[in-house]
Amino acid sequence: MTTTSFTLGGDLPVRRLGFGAMRLAAGPGGGEPRDRESGIAVLRRAVELGVNHIDTAGFYGRGQVLANEQIRSALAPYRADLVIATKVGPLFGPDLPRGSQATPEQLRGLVEQELRVLGLDRLDLVYLRVGGVTGPGGESIAERYQALAELRVEGLIRHLGVSNVDAAQLAEARAVAPVAAVQNPYDADDAVILAECERAGIAFAPFFPLGGGRSPIATERLAKAAARLGATAAQVALAALLASSPVTLAIPGTGSIQHLEENVAAADLSLTPEDLAELAEPAED
Repeated sequence: MTTTSFTLGGDLPVRRLGFGAMRLAAGPGGGEPRDRESGIAVLRRAVELGVNHIDTAGFYGRGQVLANEQIRSALAPYRADLVIATKVGPLFGPDLPRGSQATPEQLRGLVEQELRVLGLDRLDLVYLRVGGVTGPGGESIAERYQALAELRVEGLIRHLGVSNVDAAQLAEARAVAPVAAVQNPYDADDAVILAECERAGIAFAPFFPLGGGRSPIATERLAKAAARLGATAAQVALAALLASSPVTLAIPGTGSIQHLEENVAAADLSLTPEDLAELAEPAED
């Protein structure tokens, strides 16, 4: 049976199926901002359903609809067991080139902004998000991670993580300060990082766990398992993700209460060893 909880950083227990806030403001295809109040209703329902791990970022938003503002409006004052993880690193602005990243000196301002907008005195988990929308770039992250580590010593951050990194960058960060979580894409290239996370007890929270709207998930194998279980292909994919490793955390996002409830229900699916073996087999050309 898949364990339903994981302890982040050794002292923050979370349910392994959490909630990603990226889709609160807009859908996978972009377009017009979603209704702010609908997002607030989704967040409140998530907590009602037992979700206690919300993944967000100050740059999640569309127009005037901002995920962090929705989180504060919906959930503050926060429950004691609610863990909010956020990301800093990317810089956005009309005069900035795409893919701009904060300097070590600028990271303090980004962390302070997260604290202010979320209405918190300390952030539970802060990821250093590296690079742009593409995969890990291989540049050194030690200086920037050190800047966040200093904020952790000051008490502004409880735990640190890294996002969109390769194995060398993960090792570089761990040489500076403890890494509580890694947030990377979920694909074959991350097998080495996932194995290291398992060895070290580091959480692995893949972004776009269901493809992020970029790729279809209703494969024949998923559909077969879904039909047997009376579930959706997306639910089976989430259940398989949770079963893939005891350190994986799922953070699917949505702007729909119905979709949220379907996602949360995936944590209760029991896949057989035969299901998992079949789903893990490489696809035929």
